[in-house]
Amino acid sequence: MLIKEYHILLPMSLEEYQVAQLYMIQKKSREESSGEGSGVEILANRPYSDGPGGSGQYTHKIYHVGSHIPSWFRALLPKAALQVEEESWNAYPYTRTRYTCPFVEKFSIEIETYYRPDAGQQTNIFNLSAAEKRQRILGGYGWLGELGRTLWLLGFLCRASRMGVWL
Repeated sequence: MLIKEYHILLPMSLEEYQVAQLYMIQKKSREESSGEGSGVEILANRPYSDGPGGSGQYTHKIYHVGSHIPSWFRALLPKAALQVEEESWNAYPYTRTRYTCPFVEKFSIEIETYYRPDAGQQTNIFNLSAAEKRQRILGGYGWLGELGRTLWLLGFLCRASRMGVWL
C-alpha cells in the first residue's frame, strides 16, 4: 500500500470551501453528462450514522468515461473498462472516497481527507501507526512547493483587499 500525505493551504474559510466544493461537484457532474457513454450515474445518496467520520452523507456513483477515450481504443475495451465507481462517505470536515474500476477488480484508490482551520501543522492527523508513518510520503504544503505557498498568499491578500482588510 502506498501512503501519500499532502497539506494544502486554502485561501478561504472551511465553511466557504465546503460550499464551493459541493457546488463544483454538482457543476462537474452536470457538465460531464453530455450524451451516450458519458456522465455520472448516482446509485445511492443517503445519510449514514456510525460510519467513517461519524455521521454524514454516503454516495455511490458510476462515472461513464467512454467519451474521454479515443473511439478506436474504446471499441477494443469491454464496457466494464469504461466505468469508474466512486463510493464516498462525507462527514465534513472528514471525507473518505474509494475509486474502483470493475474491469480491474484488485485495484482501488482510497482518499481520506481532513479539513482543518490551521496551516497544516498537525504531524499525524490520520493517526498512523509507527510503521505506516515510516512508509508515508509527505508532500508538504501542496504539490507546488514554494510556488503553492506564494499562490496561497496572493489569494489571501486579494480576498483581504476586497473585504477592506489590510495587513
